[in-house]
Amino acid sequence: MNPPVTALELKKQLIARGFEVYRTIGNQVLLAERVRDNLIMDANVAAVAGETFAARASYRAQQADFHGVAESELFAHARQVATDTLGRGYREVDRTVVPIVDPSDRTRTLDTWYEVTVELAVGTIDELEAELRYLLSSEKIASDSRSVTG
Repeated sequence: MNPPVTALELKKQLIARGFEVYRTIGNQVLLAERVRDNLIMDANVAAVAGETFAARASYRAQQADFHGVAESELFAHARQVATDTLGRGYREVDRTVVPIVDPSDRTRTLDTWYEVTVELAVGTIDELEAELRYLLSSEKIASDSRSVTG
């Protein structure tokens, strides 16, 4: 049996494979999206290190895009965006309500995100790379033009 891979070791392997890392938190290596040459942002995609690898992504619905919609429906919108990913065998591992606070007035909430996080365990670094590339290419934010179905 191989020893568990640390997040630092995984980070180095991912960088060598051409991924851009946003940051590392615990056993997760969060990947970045390059918005402009000098600006990177969290891609809502992570690689999980440990005894085995896992690919993870968060899908969200923003309350500002769905005025007057109940919390359960907002999570359903986030799940709807994740439909293809769930169809690939990912499973929902978390759901979170994230208040987006005004940086100049911490008492004011600008928006609230309803996030659904999905994860897929994989056996090799090659499988992890393929899943991370898939997740990076997938849409992760619900728009009000999407409809929630059954």
